Amino acid sequence: MFLRIVFSLLCLAGLVACNVQSTDSARSVETLLLQGTWKLISGTLIEGGDTTVTDYTRNEEMIKIINDSHFAFLRHDVNKGQDSRAIFVAAGGRYALEGNRYTEHVEFCSAREWEGHSFEFTVDIEGDTLVQQGIERVEAIGVDRYNIEKYARIKPAR
Repeated sequence: MFLRIVFSLLCLAGLVACNVQSTDSARSVETLLLQGTWKLISGTLIEGGDTTVTDYTRNEEMIKIINDSHFAFLRHDVNKGQDSRAIFVAAGGRYALEGNRYTEHVEFCSAREWEGHSFEFTVDIEGDTLVQQGIERVEAIGVDRYNIEKYARIKPAR
């Protein structure tokens, strides 16, 4: 009787361990798909009933870099800051990923009022295309908008 109980407990522990490992592996696959360097192709902001679409292949460029624990993005104008359209924006921090729910925790930002805020998005990856969308809200500066961003994966140089 004692051996049956011990054997049953060992089998149960093995099943639990396999389930935990399977969950961790699935999470790792999702994270691995998201990791890399992404170039922003287009952005759509919906705010107060108005929709603004920006083509980031023309006057501005932006990349987002995602590793196993942090994200960072860098955006600038293509005029190298030589005229009134000079732009430079950077931000980064930790992120969390659960399924396709991606949450950025902004710890650093050139627009300091964004620091300390978290933004929840959904992410969908098909091939080398990432679509990130969700609400950005920073009440102190009157930001309340729906943001849709489309990225293309930047292939590593070989």
